[in-house]
Amino acid sequence: MQIEVITIGDEILIGQTVDTNSAWLGRTLNAAGFRIRRIVTISDQRDEMIQALNESLSRVDMVIVTGGLGPTKDDITKKVLAEYFDTDLIMNQEVLDRVSAFFERMNRPLLDVNRQQALVPANCDVLPNLKGTASGMWFDRNNQVVVSLPGVPYEMEHLMEEQVIPRMIARFQPGSIVHQTIMTQGIGESFLSKIIEDWEERLLKSGLKLAYLPSPGYVKLRITSVDRPKEQALREISGWVDELRPLIEPYLFAESDVPMERVVADLLRQHGLTLGMAESCTGGYAAHLITRMAGASDFFKGSLVTYSSSSKTGVLHVDPLLLDAHGAESREVAEVMASLTRDRLGCDYALALTGFAGPSGGTEAVPVGTIFYAVATPTGVVSESKKFGSDRMRNIERSTMEVLNLLRKELIKDLGV
Repeated sequence: MQIEVITIGDEILIGQTVDTNSAWLGRTLNAAGFRIRRIVTISDQRDEMIQALNESLSRVDMVIVTGGLGPTKDDITKKVLAEYFDTDLIMNQEVLDRVSAFFERMNRPLLDVNRQQALVPANCDVLPNLKGTASGMWFDRNNQVVVSLPGVPYEMEHLMEEQVIPRMIARFQPGSIVHQTIMTQGIGESFLSKIIEDWEERLLKSGLKLAYLPSPGYVKLRITSVDRPKEQALREISGWVDELRPLIEPYLFAESDVPMERVVADLLRQHGLTLGMAESCTGGYAAHLITRMAGASDFFKGSLVTYSSSSKTGVLHVDPLLLDAHGAESREVAEVMASLTRDRLGCDYALALTGFAGPSGGTEAVPVGTIFYAVATPTGVVSESKKFGSDRMRNIERSTMEVLNLLRKELIKDLGV
């Protein structure tokens, strides 16, 4: 069976709110064995809702609608669904009791507008919302299902996990969808596809699917098996990965969907090693990736954002003569920054980045997008440089992936793993 998702909200269309619900639904439903055919976002208008429902139900077995279930006048989804399914809104006592209890727990008065949350279409199955006041609704007509859920993410997720997915599994008995993701760094999508061209052609002939998922700094390869017994799919995918591994070995850093920073963190933690950083052009982005992981304090000593030349000399004690000789944006300065950081923070490994992130700056010798990065290890310092484009954020993201990968390679070499 196939599903379409309709997200409702002018705030999404004008970019005021990011639609995280669709991404969550995609991941969660796929893991449960369901395939989403299409996701569409529409405005809070009756005609738009009617048209979107008609179009979706002409193609698929089930439609999931999110948004427009709040208590204010602009939230009209419930009224439109009652009209669409040719029924009236009725007061549901169980819902009213739940809404009343919700406001009592919050020590707030129950307003008339909140009482309206207990009005539901007469011919729907009410899905109790224990996280908020807007109930979910399940409509079943002509062997097709429409589910309406609140747009608030944690309420929607609660209803999906506790109410909707169990019903979907019982009703539609989904097949198996199995993925494996291969993570690569240091090679572009087109070059990667050229290297694995013959392997990919044979993979596709076997009935499996391959997707290229590029992001700044790395490319994911996702192998997918659909509607095969799970154990069989896992065995088949494993065999194809065994063939793929030697083809992309210089670029392969993980055989599951884990980010580079997690791979590095696991290596450091498992071997009782510590890390420090000095960042110039990336402004702390590398440290952000590390510290957003729970438990980073097990191995991470800290980061010095030495953005200006004065902070490089005053905080890190980089020799001013070195800056005069080579410039703050140079391989020599990146190496010294890494070495001094290792000493000052007392860590086993330290990384450093400097360069021109753009879009302005740069020189004839060191143009915009040139980033120098280094890793100080217990036995010395290694460094590299890359010239990227002029997009500032992409340069920051890509150079951070490069230095973390350089650190990963040095750890593997030093640890013999």
